[in-house]
Amino acid sequence: MTPTTVAAPMRVQTYTVERVRQEIPATVTLDLRASDGSRMTFAPGQFNMLYVFGIGEVPISISGDPARPDPLVHTIRAVGPVSEALCNLRRGETVGVRGPYGTAWPVGETPGSDLLIATGGIGLAPLRPALYYALAHREQFGSVVLLYGARTPADLLYRHELEAWRGRFDLKVDVTVDRAERDWRGHVGTVTTLIPHANFDPARTVALVCGPEIMMHFTIQELLKTGMAAEQIYISMERNMKCAIGLCGHCQWGPRFVCQDGPVFRYSAIRDWFRKREI
Repeated sequence: MTPTTVAAPMRVQTYTVERVRQEIPATVTLDLRASDGSRMTFAPGQFNMLYVFGIGEVPISISGDPARPDPLVHTIRAVGPVSEALCNLRRGETVGVRGPYGTAWPVGETPGSDLLIATGGIGLAPLRPALYYALAHREQFGSVVLLYGARTPADLLYRHELEAWRGRFDLKVDVTVDRAERDWRGHVGTVTTLIPHANFDPARTVALVCGPEIMMHFTIQELLKTGMAAEQIYISMERNMKCAIGLCGHCQWGPRFVCQDGPVFRYSAIRDWFRKREI
């Protein structure tokens, strides 16, 4: 959970787009490779600032495998001018990168625990590195559970990986959608409806939660009802970050700065500010 210190926090390094994959509508995954051949190491949950020359920069969580940081992988949803420009990049074009920044998911700090990953929509992208880590170090965990929800089947991220994960004997994957077409054979409902059917021991489980704030709020409430302690729940608060170094103040949240003290927080440490609109 300790933030990584970047030696030159404002230094922008040039990366080349090696591959572009359309995941779902308005969402792409970029594989980036450093122009100078260097390799960035990162912890699951950390983010980078991605800079489109002449337009601006945005914070984007790293969504690749921490054990294989080259190429550097980011999944991006087009929601503004900079993210739209990133989604429109083509192979061979360049992008500026600085980072990594922020706190990490505590996957390496809780040996022997059950691991519950609950996420909605594009929130799966910041959590994918944590799942990669758990599967690569499967002996360190008890049960590992992924609960994932999306608006419709067409909005499910990483569909091919989801299918592969569901075929594993050492991982339980439950997927749900809010609205389904006739050919959907899976669960319909919110992520919270999957929790009663998940196989985990609340007393020994670490929960990682990421998604829209309303989804995280109700997921946390359901997890607390199972007997899980607030200290065992971690959330990612990737909102309003602009500079990544606590200079601009856009992400000040109560007494904290999301970019410096987060984006991953232990829920017990921030529940007094969570879901307060005026903060």
